[in-house]
Amino acid sequence: MQAEADMSDPRILEKRRVSVEEAMRRLPTPEGHRFATVLEHGTLDIEIYAPRGTDPQKPHSRDEVYFVVSGRGEFRNGSRIERFAPGDVLFVPAMETHRFETFTDDLVVWVMFYGPEGGEAALASSP
Repeated sequence: MQAEADMSDPRILEKRRVSVEEAMRRLPTPEGHRFATVLEHGTLDIEIYAPRGTDPQKPHSRDEVYFVVSGRGEFRNGSRIERFAPGDVLFVPAMETHRFETFTDDLVVWVMFYGPEGGEAALASSP
């Protein structure tokens, strides 16, 4: 995830509201990806993510927040496994191992990447 947005699509930069229905029309992408950037502003990147079968995620370089739209399952967040359901919010610090380990086939989440490379914790450790 966290792919570069298609800057030739001015709708990404101009939008301030995107519905789940509208975002889901972007999936899968022509490359077969199950995520797509739908809004950008400053350091904030908002994506829709709807994995099917398995979740191939690797750690990301920025902090991220997931907001569960639909689906249930278990989420690996570092060394912990947490159950999730619609309406839940999941925070993952930059560079943390994470993935949706088991989940229903209707899983849809908003993903929000924000802040600097290395996450906000990197700012706290800067001189």
